[in-house]
Amino acid sequence: MEPITIKLGPYTSTVVFTQHESAFESDAAETVIVADENTVRFAVGTDAARIVIPSGEISKALPTVERIVDGALEAGLARDGEMIGLGGGVVCDIAAFAASVYMRGVPVVLVPTTLLAMVDAAVGGKTGVNHREYKNMIGTFYPAREVRIVPEFLASLPEREFRSGLAEVIKAALLDDAELFATLRLRRDDVLAREPAVLEYIIARAIEVKARFVEQDFTETGRRAFLNLGHTFAHALESVTGFGTWSHGEAVAWGIAKAHEAGVALGVTDRGYAAEAREMIEAYGFETSAAVDPDRIIEAAAADKKKKDGRVRFILQRALCDTFSSPIETDVLRAVLSER
Repeated sequence: MEPITIKLGPYTSTVVFTQHESAFESDAAETVIVADENTVRFAVGTDAARIVIPSGEISKALPTVERIVDGALEAGLARDGEMIGLGGGVVCDIAAFAASVYMRGVPVVLVPTTLLAMVDAAVGGKTGVNHREYKNMIGTFYPAREVRIVPEFLASLPEREFRSGLAEVIKAALLDDAELFATLRLRRDDVLAREPAVLEYIIARAIEVKARFVEQDFTETGRRAFLNLGHTFAHALESVTGFGTWSHGEAVAWGIAKAHEAGVALGVTDRGYAAEAREMIEAYGFETSAAVDPDRIIEAAAADKKKKDGRVRFILQRALCDTFSSPIETDVLRAVLSER
């Protein structure tokens, strides 16, 4: 697979497909690897210092950043060094955030170990930690110098985590890749069987979709926000049910379905397209309904960062590859969220 070069404002980020044994190569003066308790075992063939954090969403908080900074200081990491994030979305987000603030910025390389991190969290330069009950409320834009995709990591990925990543692949197809959409529909069995050639193809296509959006709008003042299709609903669901109750991908899949339902209710989303997208989401094993209090979801969504003139802007679609943002009135939200 050819490298994918992404221009992000003053930064250049390169995505490469590589083998496990080559994933930790570095020419930096000093290297530290940030991993969690589950992914540190993948750090082989290197004598770089390890900074190990607890696994799970609970680690995505400022105290963990302090722990990483302390570990980097103890390892003697200077500005000519390099921080490598090895793990899923939480590790990629927090390692990149720590790198962005450590000594006002050291280079970061990300080695994502989950499908979701490969196609989303590791690509595009967003970093962050949660604050109180809100997702990614503290963060920076700080792209990895390089993102190293090791497809063999997916062979041992638990089924729920694998499917979680597929939600972001489906989202990419809906946003800007009709060919990927067709592949996901026609080769579902191969995708779910983790056929290596098919996986590499859908990963590369999903990354290329994200690259097109982030190159045009690095700091999310416009079109990049379309990548949040389903995410305003998803983040609210995660907040209300408790982080970790729904995986991020499961919440995104539910959120996409709700965004399409809202669009249909508003008369802006093609009803046939919404049904086709929902059918695909459900075919990959995702729930499109949730037993939650609509008013709690609405309250949590009101804290979303995607606001304009004081109102939350939801990402909606008219049809495949036809996306826009719009506020949604509370009565419409309540009606959509009340559907089971």
